[in-house]
Amino acid sequence: MPFDEVTLNDGNKMPTIAFGTGSKWKRQDVTSLVGQALESGFSHVDTAAVYETEQYVGEAIRESGLGRSEFFVTTKYANVVSKTIPEGIQRSLENLGLKQVDLYLIHFPMFVSDLQIAWKEMETVQAQGSAKSIGVSNFALKDLETIMMVANVTPAVNQISLNPYNYAQMKPTIDYCKKHGIAVEAYSSLAPITRYPGGPVEAPLKAAAERLGITPVQAIFLWLRSKNVIIVTTTSKKEHMEEYLAVGDLGPLTEEEVAAIDEAGAKGPPSQVSVALRRGYDRATSSPSKALLTLAAASFMMYQGLRLW
Repeated sequence: MPFDEVTLNDGNKMPTIAFGTGSKWKRQDVTSLVGQALESGFSHVDTAAVYETEQYVGEAIRESGLGRSEFFVTTKYANVVSKTIPEGIQRSLENLGLKQVDLYLIHFPMFVSDLQIAWKEMETVQAQGSAKSIGVSNFALKDLETIMMVANVTPAVNQISLNPYNYAQMKPTIDYCKKHGIAVEAYSSLAPITRYPGGPVEAPLKAAAERLGITPVQAIFLWLRSKNVIIVTTTSKKEHMEEYLAVGDLGPLTEEEVAAIDEAGAKGPPSQVSVALRRGYDRATSSPSKALLTLAAASFMMYQGLRLW
């Protein structure tokens, strides 16, 4: 089935895949990139004050000609940009050129001085109409419990880093969110491919991908869907945007495939030394000179007892 919308605990609807403008896009002009994402079929754009991409997201939306009901915008608060949450949302709205964002998140627990006071300010932001929904990002179980002690409004979303290698670690937080109706949104989910190639998860991902005739990237996204998780992803290439969006039309992984990925992920990612050697091998197929340089650097760092990455 195609990527649809999820109904949040406040009754508002949210697209289940988003195009992110953080990561390597921070402090860059992403106007054309976001425009391409919207043209490809993304309707949800994720940004944040610390990314310094809000103004470009706003420009891309205006250039797209989309009506307000045709797109969804998430942005996030950080006290390193604005002193208070009310100041932060107003600054973000000005940057975006919007009267209201669809979802406003506290970016990190450490980006506020007092979690409980901050959450009450978030509730005020929602009550005043500056944000339709409010939530958090990178909140662990203890952080959620802290704000829930004073919350009149339960966070609608918790956006976290999530992939097969940290799933076991994140599961208590995910279970807490499920219990309280907090939607989980995942970023950096392609780490098994982009950051830790050649690790234990590679085999079950490849097997699932071969069965369905899809890519390993799409298999990871199907794994996320099996966990009822919203996806935040990014790319600069239109073909990858289309690859990601095509996941919405794919059938699910089997229970056995999901279990195999979970089991492999619980073994943890490969060591950084293994990753460096794997990358050296991959480069050897296209450039022997680059491979020699990579392996020489890895050997030197191993000799010195330094950590690679």
